[in-house]
Amino acid sequence: MSKLFTPLQIRDIVFGNRIVVSPMCQYSAHDGFADDWHLVHLGSRAVGGAGLIITEATAVSPEGRISSHDLGIWKDEHIEGLRRIVKFVRAQGSEIGIQLAHAGRKASVREPWNGGKLVKEGEGGWPIVAPSAIPFDEHYGLPLELTAGEIGKVVEEFRAAARRAMLAGFKVVELHAAHGYLVHQFLSPLSNHRTDEYGGSFENRIRLLTEIVDAVRTAWPAGYPLFVRISATDWAEGGWSPEEAIRLAGVLKSREVDLIDCSSGGLVPYQKIPIGPAYQVGFSQRIREATGILTGTVGLITDAVQAESILTTGQADLIVMARQLLRDPYFPLHAADELRNKEMHWPLQYERARLK
Repeated sequence: MSKLFTPLQIRDIVFGNRIVVSPMCQYSAHDGFADDWHLVHLGSRAVGGAGLIITEATAVSPEGRISSHDLGIWKDEHIEGLRRIVKFVRAQGSEIGIQLAHAGRKASVREPWNGGKLVKEGEGGWPIVAPSAIPFDEHYGLPLELTAGEIGKVVEEFRAAARRAMLAGFKVVELHAAHGYLVHQFLSPLSNHRTDEYGGSFENRIRLLTEIVDAVRTAWPAGYPLFVRISATDWAEGGWSPEEAIRLAGVLKSREVDLIDCSSGGLVPYQKIPIGPAYQVGFSQRIREATGILTGTVGLITDAVQAESILTTGQADLIVMARQLLRDPYFPLHAADELRNKEMHWPLQYERARLK
């Protein structure tokens, strides 16, 4: 059997293969509620055979949304719509996780196809917050610096969201600490100029994330995996570095985090990213080798042979795919045939279309 289709057990949960649907914002919810679009979008990737499907960034509070159409889990009323999706996805043989997120200074903007610019208060927007009063760029708003008490409220919002995720039936929680959103803003010295216990030193800049991890673990079952997505580098001078990412991964492993989902960038508009096929794989490999924690890798991974090679050479434990699975929801089925993996079964309803 190919490595890509070898099951992986993390705690009590077994993933049937190593292909993960990366969180991809759909900007299609209303007041945070999941609807038929989310059911079909996520459900079709389950029919397509992915081992794990992770929802888009799901806001832990209304102010934590990127846009007014983000998925949410800040109130109990959100549970039922999410539960419907979870039930369908698991019925197809896939596992499903939820990414919990807070946008911080990148909040209150329009959807990308509507320009992605700031929505002001009074026009449907809301006050935005950050570790320091530094805007992302001229198209975003000036954030309010969070007080220590407000930081505590954010931590509690993540804990409450994890409890709701459990009630909805999710088996994996991923904390979003990447791509320039709130937790990443605390990690990087480019966006965090605080002088209190949440700023300055490495230990202080990671404090919000470690407090969230500890809080979530009190609400999340011990047998269920906890992932953290990080940007392994800011791709900008003076910013968060791969060396700090490795150090953070070691801390998170000691706090019962099971896997680091390795991405990069997103913090500043002047980043310089050398984009190319599998350009972020080196980060997952370095973190995996230095700390022994499981890693997932993402970024321009587009074919089965490429994914198989990453796994067999020990560069990652999971292949996290985004755009390729938008282009082809059935990529896992096609990849199994390409790698001659006979154990991968097509849905009975689609079996007659399989190339023999």
